[in-house]
Amino acid sequence: MRTSPLALLAALGAGAASAQPDTWALLGQIEIDEVITDSSYSVTKRYPAALGEDPQVVTITGYAAPALPGDMVRELMLVADMGSCPFCGSPDHGAALMVTLAEPVAFTDETRRLTLRGTLKRVEDPETWQAVVLEDAAILPE
Repeated sequence: MRTSPLALLAALGAGAASAQPDTWALLGQIEIDEVITDSSYSVTKRYPAALGEDPQVVTITGYAAPALPGDMVRELMLVADMGSCPFCGSPDHGAALMVTLAEPVAFTDETRRLTLRGTLKRVEDPETWQAVVLEDAAILPE
């Protein structure tokens, strides 16, 4: 069994409304246990109390990369720090958050910080490390 605190799929920096906790810090409190046996694989996720079972609207700031190529983008991977690699395939790379935008956008600048507002939902699938996703998100004006 391997235990890893996961600042999900994010450890520092986020823009949040004063009444809302720092979303990256909240995500950093998610813990993941990976259990591998000769015949099975499973992932157990432990969420902080502030990240209850009900979806919640959050604001989060980070750097985004399109999840798929194309002129119009609807899915992004968001990281807190430009040095984090959302596609490294290792839990040691830093956290990344999968984002689905409410409306597709033309996306060209991965070096610009974006602030997004959307619905944060837990991912309860016991076969993936992905613990949360941000859905129906909108990019907020600077």
